[in-house]
Amino acid sequence: MAVLPILEFEDTIVETVAANPVVVIIGETGSGKSTQLSQILHRRGYSKKGMIAVTQPRRVAAVSVARRVAQELGVRLGDEVGYTIRFEDRSSDITRIKYLTDGCLLRESLSSMDLNKYSVIILDEAHERSLNTDILLGLVKRLVSLRGSNLKVLITSATLDGVKVSKFFSNCPVLNVPGTLFPVEKLYSKERPTNYIESSLKTVLDIHTKEQPGDILIFMTGKDDIEKMIKKLEERIMELEEGSCMDAVVLPLHGSLPPEMQVRVFSPPPPNCRRIIVATNIAETSLTVDGVVYVVDSGYVKQRQYNPSTGMYSLDVVQISRVQADQRAGRAGRTQPGKCYRLYPYKTYLEEFLDATIPEIQRSSLAGTVLYLKSLDLPDLDILRFDFLDRPSRESLEDALRQLYLIDAIDEDGVITQIGRKMSELPLEPSLSRTLIEANELGCLFEALTVAAMLSAEISVNSARSKGDPRKRKKPISPLPDGSGFGDHIQLLQVYESWDRAGFTADWCIDHDIQVRGMMFAKDVHKQLRQIMHKMAKDPAEVDLAPKRRRREEDYRKLRRALCKGYGNQLAERMLHHNGYRSIGFRSQLLQVHPSSVLKGDEDGVLPDYVVYHELIATPHPFMRNVCSVEMAWAVPILRKLEKLDVNKLSGASDVRKEVTGVADEVNISNKEVSVEKDVGDKIRAARERYLARKGNKS
Repeated sequence: MAVLPILEFEDTIVETVAANPVVVIIGETGSGKSTQLSQILHRRGYSKKGMIAVTQPRRVAAVSVARRVAQELGVRLGDEVGYTIRFEDRSSDITRIKYLTDGCLLRESLSSMDLNKYSVIILDEAHERSLNTDILLGLVKRLVSLRGSNLKVLITSATLDGVKVSKFFSNCPVLNVPGTLFPVEKLYSKERPTNYIESSLKTVLDIHTKEQPGDILIFMTGKDDIEKMIKKLEERIMELEEGSCMDAVVLPLHGSLPPEMQVRVFSPPPPNCRRIIVATNIAETSLTVDGVVYVVDSGYVKQRQYNPSTGMYSLDVVQISRVQADQRAGRAGRTQPGKCYRLYPYKTYLEEFLDATIPEIQRSSLAGTVLYLKSLDLPDLDILRFDFLDRPSRESLEDALRQLYLIDAIDEDGVITQIGRKMSELPLEPSLSRTLIEANELGCLFEALTVAAMLSAEISVNSARSKGDPRKRKKPISPLPDGSGFGDHIQLLQVYESWDRAGFTADWCIDHDIQVRGMMFAKDVHKQLRQIMHKMAKDPAEVDLAPKRRRREEDYRKLRRALCKGYGNQLAERMLHHNGYRSIGFRSQLLQVHPSSVLKGDEDGVLPDYVVYHELIATPHPFMRNVCSVEMAWAVPILRKLEKLDVNKLSGASDVRKEVTGVADEVNISNKEVSVEKDVGDKIRAARERYLARKGNKS
């Protein structure tokens, strides 16, 4: 086995770390930085002063790298080497090296601001520029000045702009470690294919039938593309003449892969057989699969983007950056000379691809991030002036502040409230955290926990039912609960309770065409959230976690009221004479209920006057997804809060001067929107009264 390049630099690394509080290490693909750096510092005694924390942007990477390091050290996973990811902790009092997601380290800092139990913090894969990693960069910058010599920070990456990060950390040293062990030949297409899945399929089959032994890694954009590719590949490989080429096993690799499938990907193939691994961009740097000789790069990635002006998320297939392209190619040269088949022209690579991927902090909702920063109680904190490596837009920060204000996480002066502090302790997005806190007050916490768990597991109970040919099913799909007309959140509760009554069996999920693994994950999340709520309560007896075996409409009403509190910034009212809703608050846009929703109208088909939604999806029409009906009386306090909204005060600015032209006008516009919304509300009530009067006369 070849010696990993980073081990040849062990003395240099140790000397540099000893002399500096912060070190940036640029380790190319294949250098061994993720698995070896923690072991180097462990050998040199740093773990005697405290744990060595290594953050990863992805759950799968944190688990797989921890497993690899434990194996190399010959220890049981969870003892000296462990990991922590959301809703799962496999570490102990004797753990010396801990791999964890960047989000989990942020959450730990809430209870221990100085993170004293760690002697070393390694921010790995920093080039991915995940939202949490960017926040951690700002946090550890403060920690270094606070803790001095008893904390070492290492920022590791494959392609990070080391000069930029060095400047951010007062010109700290940058070490470069070579990585790719063998040369990789890059082969370009003459033009962009019209269908990258079909083009990838043809390329892989050509490699498999004509090239020498060696595993193939294919980069697809997402799970759906992976499943399509695997199905097509398996069919085409079965059609090949027996003996015409070696055997092949086709395997998926993506972030939601269960543990048993992860093990298959990292296990060597049988004799005279090659692995064909179909992966998302998780295989660019987060996970390394030894034995890959051929890479097929579609040139695309699926990227989630948030528009703060509309509050909408879109999941778009976009071109990768040159950094990503180089990372993908580097995967082919780990164990021998390799080839990378790029399904795009060289001119496209040079002229159309961005230099680097846009940081997540510049394309995400920042409500959770801003809540975290507010909870730190930093005396000089002004959100709009916080020291970010790459500053998000002012619009995104203002959007986050407004969201938090409308759900009571911060007050009108931008000070975090007691509710906000409780919210920050929950590993959920702010809307769901706020819902749980309100549900506990209203006596429907168990029900709200169920909904939060189902949403966290991204359970789909409608779209999956339309997939596949019903004629090929062995038996018909059993009907699901319908939400009792109140909407999707209530349906999710009913689905989970039905599964509970069936004894949490896999057969129930199969009969109802719901993914078993997703439901099991929701069950685990439900348990974890219950435990967290118990720990948070001053008196555990105050936490009502008793499930109601006999559901009444009043129980649903309590839950919907709690949802209205949580989704206060995601509220919409039905428009008269228009097929849709208008969003309420600081955004004003026309929306439609997603076709998959179970939200029902009355006997005349008229939908509820007011609804909340879990998220907006940008398609040709803006759709509200996961929608629930609420009452106008619950919406009125939210509208009143808009009248007091001053985004500069919410930021925490020491003075409230309007530094950006138009801020005052923006507040006036918000006030006008409130008055317009009240007018529309009056019209809706009047129309409703006329309708009820006509109905009464008919009877």
